[in-house]
Amino acid sequence: MSGELPRPVRVFTPADLAPGDPTPGMHRELAFELPLLWAGQVATDPGAVSGWHHHERNESSLYVVRGVLRLEFEGHEGHVDAGPGDFVHVPAWTVHRESNPGREPSLAVIARVGGGLPTVNVDGPAAR
Repeated sequence: MSGELPRPVRVFTPADLAPGDPTPGMHRELAFELPLLWAGQVATDPGAVSGWHHHERNESSLYVVRGVLRLEFEGHEGHVDAGPGDFVHVPAWTVHRESNPGREPSLAVIARVGGGLPTVNVDGPAAR
């Protein structure tokens, strides 16, 4: 043991959340960010479609709390849908966009690990 005190445990309430990195069509909120970890949530209105983006060298995990989270991503025809209780893994550098085909706002909790830029907005998938 180095003699240093451990980092204190902290609780972040909804009132503590701050606006997160923007992508058109999505409302991200940041709970906290450390050198290698980003944690927060994303809400997407019914019918909304985000802009294309990636999360640089960050691996992203989403846990869907409510609604439907639809993802389209580079190298895949069509889409995948996730609903309440589902976990989604978005690998680093994956160009993707999210949408909500449902009738209620969707909400997902996000954890990103890797320390890269949280979000890089792009024009779309690379032409093949």
